[in-house]
Amino acid sequence: MSKGRLEAFSDGVIAVIITILVLEMKAPHGADTNALAPLVPVFLSYVLSFLIVAIYWNNHHHMFHAVQHVTGGSLWANLHLLFWLSLVPFATGWMNENHFTGLTVAAYGVVLLGAGIAYFILTRVLLAMHEKDSLLAKALGSDFKGKISVLAYMVAIVSAFLDARISLGLYAAIVLVWLVPDRRFERLLTEHKP
Repeated sequence: MSKGRLEAFSDGVIAVIITILVLEMKAPHGADTNALAPLVPVFLSYVLSFLIVAIYWNNHHHMFHAVQHVTGGSLWANLHLLFWLSLVPFATGWMNENHFTGLTVAAYGVVLLGAGIAYFILTRVLLAMHEKDSLLAKALGSDFKGKISVLAYMVAIVSAFLDARISLGLYAAIVLVWLVPDRRFERLLTEHKP
């Protein structure tokens, strides 16, 4: 089965998710800088959510360069990831509307945890379809950042009930870890160009 349709569908869904995120930001009624002040937390949560979705798209894009073929199982694993990512605008909006209460910040973390687990499952399904010494297996390696992210999301969910700022700091820290480009796929693909 060709991977092209999976990639095109995923790109389209992620583009819609990013569009919905920005539509959640409502323009203020005033025309001065004071009217913008209440929107600062909303804007910061938009930036956080945008970066999270963008990181998933970027990693998904790079990973699928090393994928040779897909199966029904990988299509379902990919849809599982898109399900969790599609909840990011809702979780972001709920968190904003309720001024970052513990429950809403924890719910945001549950969505991020679900996406992290879904991405891990997708990588395992794809690895099972490829040889042990495939380009995909070499590029994914031990996936240390992925495992640490899932653990940090779990800690952040619990922390939200103690102090939501701790959780938000953890979410931002995870983004910063992933913003450092992972060049494994690019390097390996360049080395193995025909």
